[in-house]
Amino acid sequence: MPNTFSQIYIQVVFAVKYRKAFIHQSWEDDLYKYIKGIIQNKGQKLIAINGMPDHIHIFIGMKPTCNLSDLVREIKKASNSFINEQKLTASNFHWQEGFGAFSYSQSHIDHVVKYINNQKQHHRKQTFKEEYLDFLQKFAIEYDEKYLFEWIDI
Repeated sequence: MPNTFSQIYIQVVFAVKYRKAFIHQSWEDDLYKYIKGIIQNKGQKLIAINGMPDHIHIFIGMKPTCNLSDLVREIKKASNSFINEQKLTASNFHWQEGFGAFSYSQSHIDHVVKYINNQKQHHRKQTFKEEYLDFLQKFAIEYDEKYLFEWIDI
């Protein structure tokens, strides 16, 4: 697109649907590489990806022509198929419906990358539910409790 210049940085967060289908450390790197490929094939830039057994954080540099909902739907659909076809879980794997998306300026990139890369240490002190509700509060996002994720405390 000529004469279009942008810097759009989005952190996407979504969760695993069932307790038995947690993301396991033995295959999480393969999952992250697979998701990176999806993002790159859609012409977007993966900046950071990491998570916990029950959720995932993806930090993306997006072009203005990208529809975020379509991108996340494709990430979830394709990675769901990847996990199930590779038989990486004992039961059928599914992502929960919905996602959180939080935008940042370029001056926050290093902080967000560090935050995502340190998920394992961060969640020693805070649950996913606490983390997600903090995001909603910090970004002043109105929400109805009945539409939030099915919380899994591990």
